[in-house]
Amino acid sequence: MKLVKVGFGETLGGGVVSAGGCVGCAACVVSCPFNCLDYVEEKPVEARECRVCGICPLVCPRYGVSRPALEEFVFGRKSKPGEEFGVYRRVAVARARDGEVLRVCQDGGVVTALLAFALEEGLIDGAAVSGTDAGRPLYPVPRLATSRREVLDSAGTRYSYSPNLLALQEGVKLGRGSLAFVGTPCQVLALRRMQMVPLSRYVRSLGLAVGLMCTEAFTYSGLVEGKIRGEMGIDPGEVEKVNIKAKLLVTTRSRGEVAIPLSEAKRHAREACSPCTDFSAELADISCGGVGLRGWTLTILRTEKGEEAFDSAEEGGALETRPVEQERKALETLIKLSKMKHLRESRG
Repeated sequence: MKLVKVGFGETLGGGVVSAGGCVGCAACVVSCPFNCLDYVEEKPVEARECRVCGICPLVCPRYGVSRPALEEFVFGRKSKPGEEFGVYRRVAVARARDGEVLRVCQDGGVVTALLAFALEEGLIDGAAVSGTDAGRPLYPVPRLATSRREVLDSAGTRYSYSPNLLALQEGVKLGRGSLAFVGTPCQVLALRRMQMVPLSRYVRSLGLAVGLMCTEAFTYSGLVEGKIRGEMGIDPGEVEKVNIKAKLLVTTRSRGEVAIPLSEAKRHAREACSPCTDFSAELADISCGGVGLRGWTLTILRTEKGEEAFDSAEEGGALETRPVEQERKALETLIKLSKMKHLRESRG
């Protein structure tokens, strides 16, 4: 890809960050070869004079994106009209076999089981994931997991934003040879743009890209501090799990499961999420989400690499599957939510 020498201020600074479109993925921060940018309050900040290398606008998921070009890069072809949720090889309904994984996972534990298996088998030597801040319950932070224990400690979904590309950067700096990346659709898009530049250190290090299905993320101050703690009177430290199944479900140690209408939760959605056109992480090797399922994960195997990783985990006893035909409602929900997101693109 030919680099055009333009700076951060005249591209992302004015056209994305100041305009309120920055998702906070940190792609520009981790890609800057001169370390001109810092990550502050979920956004890039020009901390040192920009050297005008032209890289940052090429990796941003909100600046000059060509989805057809990205599909060609990842899959060798563009998506077809009938592929409502992007290019894929097959769809499976799966869950972990390990009871320890099932006790801590979000739905079926596919991502957790897959990462733990890959680490134990030496297929990867690290995974960029999100964990929680020890001082702020439910507050997500990027983590580099290098052991089964660390993967298990990071299991579950945080519904506020975590810039997991910072964890990937940590793994690259430590010289980890093969890294898995787990992130939202916008983060996977940014990662693919980084590979397209190409930024060789990330091309060499990425072993597997796992995308998490996502409608939007919520602000921590609004959802956790305002709604859960303030209005509901629930101590975030008492929360064992948060999930979305038509409603936002908060499972606590003392009060059991408390339901919050999704319309109330959506009041705290991040504004930067509103233009997003990708529900199911269409550029990932593997995409995973609950989409209404309880105890199982709808899993989209998109690339040969993703399919091989999934099949290895299944053959190794880490995963079990059932025919997707048995979960038609989940598949219909996937298609519905994908179409809703795609409509934003046609309107935009």
